[in-house]
Amino acid sequence: MRHFPAWFVACLAAVTASASAPSCSADSKCPEEYPCCYSGQCGVGTYCLGGCNPLESYSLDSCTPEPICKNQTYSFTSLDNAILYDHYLGNSTEYDWVYSGYPKIQNESLWLTMPNGTTGSLFALNHYIWYGKVSARIKSSRTQGVITGFILLSDDLDEIDYEWVGYNLSSVQTDFYFQGVQNYTNERNAAVTPNNTFEDWHTYTIDWKPDVLEWTIDGTVMRTLTKNSTYNATSGVYQYPQTPSRLEMSIWPGGSEAEGTGTIEWAGGLVDWDSTDIQEYGYFYAQYKDITIECYDYPTGTVVKGDESYVYTSDTGLSSTIEVSGNDTVLYNFEDTGLNMTAGSKTTASNSGSGSGSGSGSSSSSGSESTGTGSGESKKESAGSRTSSSETVVYCGM
Repeated sequence: MRHFPAWFVACLAAVTASASAPSCSADSKCPEEYPCCYSGQCGVGTYCLGGCNPLESYSLDSCTPEPICKNQTYSFTSLDNAILYDHYLGNSTEYDWVYSGYPKIQNESLWLTMPNGTTGSLFALNHYIWYGKVSARIKSSRTQGVITGFILLSDDLDEIDYEWVGYNLSSVQTDFYFQGVQNYTNERNAAVTPNNTFEDWHTYTIDWKPDVLEWTIDGTVMRTLTKNSTYNATSGVYQYPQTPSRLEMSIWPGGSEAEGTGTIEWAGGLVDWDSTDIQEYGYFYAQYKDITIECYDYPTGTVVKGDESYVYTSDTGLSSTIEVSGNDTVLYNFEDTGLNMTAGSKTTASNSGSGSGSGSGSSSSSGSESTGTGSGESKKESAGSRTSSSETVVYCGM
């Protein structure tokens, strides 16, 4: 699943008061002034714009609404249409992408890099996808402990994954989760031919419909999941990914000493920071190009009250309770929340300034489960275990 590497969920800064910032869960929701960030802490700040869990917040509208899907093909020739995560205030019409770390453009593709001793890079789409087909040509990173990701992740932690573990260049792992429930038996390996995911371009596709989900490689369906096969008789719920999700692409050190033992084992061991790529380039890297987003129609019965954003209307977090609204997605500043998005002084977003990496980002428009070749299971643990903070306001970083 989404392993929440420590760098990703770490809080960038904390401020002002002495009382502890509470952690959040379905049974212990956040106070009114702070929504629930992906780090499992109540707070406000940069990553809460793309990582606020409404089901664990004070109310469903504590989180800002999320921008709706946009049909688009992205061919990376510069980094003019992305913005550092700590400068983005929710205006997806101005920037399609948000990033942290060290992205670069080279050979007409997006390179996500992980320099020696760092925690890697993340590049995320600001337009959420609520059923659709997502495709990209990808060359993975390599070396044990180095992880490449191409995933869909929702605010209430529904998830659909492609993940490459650097010690295995002959296959890719596919996975899915419902509301963050950790069920590692959902993971399957899909063989890739020619069998070198680092040297060869391959097209990886997630075709996500309300009743069936397919993982496709180079036009061949490698795995199929039906919604019916995910029914949980105890809860009476289909544990199928079903809420608006954001595309995230990443490279990160699953084999970092900061990670849990299970994550390190899953990643193939500790990262060798003296390996070939570090010696030759000074960084590990994964390459992405020709990213295509095709948005599907809303599910039958969806309440549509606008064309700007998705909002949750029930703490069940089920597809049938998602509403398409005309609500704005832009905050005045990083201390505002969905309950009052214009409470403080207005801040103008900028793609310049401090932050990890350099540059800014660009695009141009233009009933059962069956598996493909290969399967595998790994025991791994979430690196994003919930911890408390000694401060009141937590700025949740990307």
